[in-house]
Amino acid sequence: MGGPFSGLTETIFADKSVLNESYQPEEILERDEEIESFSHALQDVLFGREPENVFLYGKAGLGKTAVTKYMMDELRSEVTVREEANDLHVHEINCNGKTLFMVVRRLVNDLLPEESSPFPKRGLGTGDAFDELYHQLDRLGGTHLVVFDEIDHLDDVNTLLYELPRARSNGHITDSLVGIIGISNNYTFRQSLSAKVKDTLMETEISFSPYDAGELRTILRNRADRAFVDGACDDSAIAKAAALSAQDMGNARQAIDLLRVGAEVAERENDEVVSDDHIEDARTLVQRGRLRNKIRDQTEHAQYILETIAKLDQRGEVPARSKKIQKGYERVAEAYGSSPLTTLKSIQDHLSDLHMLGFLLRHERNYGLKGGQYYEYELDLDPSIVLETRAEIVEVDE
Repeated sequence: MGGPFSGLTETIFADKSVLNESYQPEEILERDEEIESFSHALQDVLFGREPENVFLYGKAGLGKTAVTKYMMDELRSEVTVREEANDLHVHEINCNGKTLFMVVRRLVNDLLPEESSPFPKRGLGTGDAFDELYHQLDRLGGTHLVVFDEIDHLDDVNTLLYELPRARSNGHITDSLVGIIGISNNYTFRQSLSAKVKDTLMETEISFSPYDAGELRTILRNRADRAFVDGACDDSAIAKAAALSAQDMGNARQAIDLLRVGAEVAERENDEVVSDDHIEDARTLVQRGRLRNKIRDQTEHAQYILETIAKLDQRGEVPARSKKIQKGYERVAEAYGSSPLTTLKSIQDHLSDLHMLGFLLRHERNYGLKGGQYYEYELDLDPSIVLETRAEIVEVDE
């Protein structure tokens, strides 16, 4: 008797990796204007001059990180044949969940010689880390481009963006050049910066707009040509995945996920060709996956509140007022061995944030002098997604 995998002899995939999130395309499609702006901003590097600071804005899945990786690879290659260019060092850091000290310490450790001990996690402050960073930058010399992905998530971003761009003019470094490349999902990120940072940053801003259906079709056709064996994916399925994504967020990552998951559905059903129906089935699966990731991104207490409202939903007790949600939240937090937030205001703040993020529906009630004015909340998604996601998180943490 054969094992569970013995009957798997064929696949519609030729190279499934090109549909994975980690895949970095050799050619960037439908971002010519952004690449041209990026190229102009970085041209000083080729002539040994101090690089401009560059900031990329746009929602997730619009190509910001992929374009940046492509530009860094191209710049590294070009520098090797330019006599006037300095040695180029590129440092990449994702700021999500990081403190300023953690980020600067990471940079220091990237620069330290292999035989050196890492910069300590404790005992020294952020100022000490900056001092060591400047020392290591000058020790290596050359040009340093520091890519800060999700820079809007950094706790003390004003200090970082004031210190590094001014390091040379303030005399902290003399033998090296530094440029910052910031990547943010928040179009209004610059507005949150302090006035002195705005005045001194002098950055080039590149905004990434959502893709339209035609642009997404071009991207998907390119991926499909390499991802699937000949004839395994209908053009109509590609067009449907592109159209669905364009109608939603104009997100290339979403469109590629639809194509990949649609193909997985086709294989499970023993179909040889990915069709519109498979893409439609994939739509539900991808949406659930996106919601799960959004839930995981929330703070511990925000997740407790979501779990509370999901349980109230299953009992038919929604919409619910914040006081009722607070009582259920306290039980949930204590069940996980966590100390609950103590004020109703803190719960209401979380409820407001979760409403703004699209997790909750908020209903305004106004009963005049007799009943007063207040809000009631309920989930704007399937409660089973919240509870399943929370169960998965708890299982991993145990």
